[in-house]
Amino acid sequence: MNDNLTTHAFTVNQSQRSTLKRQRPAVIWLTGLSGSGKSTIANALETALAGAGHHTYLLDGDNVRQGLCKDLGFSDVDRVENIRRIAEVANLFVDAGIITITAFISPFRQDRELAKQVIGDGNFIEVFVDTPLTECERRDPKGLYEKARRGFIKNFTGIDSAYEPPVQPKVIINTLIDDVEQAVSKIIAVLPKWTNV
Repeated sequence: MNDNLTTHAFTVNQSQRSTLKRQRPAVIWLTGLSGSGKSTIANALETALAGAGHHTYLLDGDNVRQGLCKDLGFSDVDRVENIRRIAEVANLFVDAGIITITAFISPFRQDRELAKQVIGDGNFIEVFVDTPLTECERRDPKGLYEKARRGFIKNFTGIDSAYEPPVQPKVIINTLIDDVEQAVSKIIAVLPKWTNV
């Protein structure tokens, strides 16, 4: 922490921004293996919320790594920093009064817990997209598992880097049972009553 920095108290606050948008903000944090369906579900969820008149923003792993986090690799240290940056950005969106959806592998429990602390427990909804590794490999939409198995990609989650499932997520999506529409309905069902969908 830099002793020369001071947090400035601005006149317009989160409450006023939320009132203008007629919603209370939240972060819906989707976690799961690569290929589990996070981005597909996140996109469908944002479509449903925006269609109902809500102000939303979707932060996706690949998109963030092309800009904000393009200087990071995939070592454990870089993954921690990736999630830290995402949590801080998501928190800014919450301050802006926006319902924010994140779709990131975010493999480590400690990092997701840190994200929850940054964003605030009351604004953080953890969603575990629970798709078995075998199914993610079968889908392999980007061909990444095959490359990882052949040694062309190092530190790949589920192959040579760990994934720690959530202990008590707010929502569990089993993509072997739940289709995208059911997944969206499950998430919407746990949103606070102020989110009138």
